[in-house]
Amino acid sequence: MEIYNTLTKKKEFLEPREDKKINMFVCGPTVYDHIHIGNARTFVFFDVVAKYLKYKYGDKNVMYIQNITDIDNKIIERAEKEGIDSLKYAQRYSEIFKQDMQALGVTSPEYKNATDHIPEVIKQVQTLLDKGNAYVIAGDGIYFDLSTFPDYGKLSGRTALMANDAVSRIDDSDKKINKGDFAIWKFKQPNNRPAQAGDPSTEFIDRLKHGQDTTPSWPAPFGEGRPGWHIEDTAITEKYFGPQYDIHGGGQDLIFPHHEAEIAQQESASGLKPFVKYWMHVGFLVNKEAKMSKSAGNFETSQEVLKKYSKEVLRFYLLSNHYRSPLDFSDQILKQSEAGVNRIYEFMRKLELAPGKGGDKSFEEYANKTKDKFLEALDNDFNVPEAFAVLFELIRKSNTFVINDFLDEEGINSVKSFLKEINEILGIVPSEQKQIPAEIKELIEKRDKLRENNLYNDADKIRAQIEEMGYKIDDTIYGPLVTKK
Repeated sequence: MEIYNTLTKKKEFLEPREDKKINMFVCGPTVYDHIHIGNARTFVFFDVVAKYLKYKYGDKNVMYIQNITDIDNKIIERAEKEGIDSLKYAQRYSEIFKQDMQALGVTSPEYKNATDHIPEVIKQVQTLLDKGNAYVIAGDGIYFDLSTFPDYGKLSGRTALMANDAVSRIDDSDKKINKGDFAIWKFKQPNNRPAQAGDPSTEFIDRLKHGQDTTPSWPAPFGEGRPGWHIEDTAITEKYFGPQYDIHGGGQDLIFPHHEAEIAQQESASGLKPFVKYWMHVGFLVNKEAKMSKSAGNFETSQEVLKKYSKEVLRFYLLSNHYRSPLDFSDQILKQSEAGVNRIYEFMRKLELAPGKGGDKSFEEYANKTKDKFLEALDNDFNVPEAFAVLFELIRKSNTFVINDFLDEEGINSVKSFLKEINEILGIVPSEQKQIPAEIKELIEKRDKLRENNLYNDADKIRAQIEEMGYKIDDTIYGPLVTKK
C-alpha cells in the first residue's frame, strides 16, 4: 500500500521498520472542553487507518497510541475559573473525551496521559540540556535552542514564524535566544492571583492564600515545574516505541510548529534520523469557508451532532472526502451521508431476506473483483471516497441479482462476509434502523424506476403521494433519503 508522506511530499510504499510490525502515534486532545467535529474527523480517520492496518498485518502487529494532554495553560485557566484542581478538571474532560470516542465507534487507540509520563519527560529534558540543545531562563523555564538543529522546518518547508502560528501556549519570553525557541519545561511560579468565581475547593483557596502556584508541578533535577506542550509526545513515544517509529498522524494545523518541534527534540536527543518514517495529516473541517476551531467559535461538538445523526452517519460523513482535502460542514452533506448509510443497511436487509436458491456463478466472480477494487482504493493512500464508490456500484449491480433471486446461498454469504469486513474497518453500517413502512418503500422504488426512465412528471406524482402519507424525500448522490415529517 502507498501513503502520502508529509515529510517527503509524495506517496510512498509503506514498509514497516520491523518486518510486519507497525507503531503509530496520533496527537490527541487537550482536555479542557468538549471536542468539536473537526477534531472528530482526525480521530475517526486514524481509527480507520489503525483498523485497516490490523486487517492487513494482524492485530498483534499494530500498536496505536494517542496521547491526552492533561496539563496545559487552557486547562489551568478553566480550572481556576471553576475553583478546582486542574488535574481533576482535566480528568473530567478526559473521561468525556473517551465517552465521545466510544460514541463515535473509535475503539483502536491506547490512550496515554501526559501526566503519567513525567519521569520520561524529565529524562528527555535532561538529555537535551546535557547535549547543549536546551538552555535555562531563570524564573521561567527551559527552552529548546533552534540554532542547534539546522533541519528545523523540514516537515513543513518553513523555518520562520508567522503572525498566526501558535508556537505554543506557554512559549512567550523576551529572553529567548531565538524567536522560535519553545519551552520544554516551565518552572513553578509564585501565585499572586485572587480566587475566581465559582465554587472553589478548600484546598485550592488555601493554596491561593499562601501565595502558592495552583498549577500542578513535579520535582526535577533542573527545577520543579511542568512539561512544555511538545515534549510530552516524544517522551511518550520514546517509552513505548523507542527513538524511531513508523507513522505519526494528526491534524494539518499541527505540522508547524508542533510536529517540527517533536522532530527537533527527538532527533537531537537520540542522534537518529528520521524520528518518524511516515507523517500523515488530516485536512481541515470547513465551516462557512473557514477552518473549524474553538477559538473562532464556529464549531459544533461531536455530542451535538450525534443528537441529530447516528454514529454511522457521522463516520460516513467524516470519511466522505479524501482525508488530505478540506471537508465542508453542512446539513446537506450530512443528509447525503445518512442516505448512503440507509442504502447500505437496506441492501443488507435484502440479503438477509433473499431465498438464496439461484445459481448465477458470475456474480461471485464479480463480488471478488469488487472486493479487490475496494482494498486497492484503501491501499491508495486511504482513498475512502473511491472505496465508497466501489461499494455503491456493488450495491447497484447486486440489487438486480437479489431481487430476481439469481444468487445462491454461497453468493449471498460472500457478499455479506465482504460487507462485514468493510464495516469492521469503516464502522458505517448500523445494527438497526428506523423502519420505513413497506408501502412507502414500494412507492420509493416505483418512483426510482420512473426517474431512471426520465418519467419525471409521474415520479413527482409519487413524491406528492409519499408526502401526503407523512414522509419527506431528499434526493442525494447516494439515492433518496426518506424521513418522517
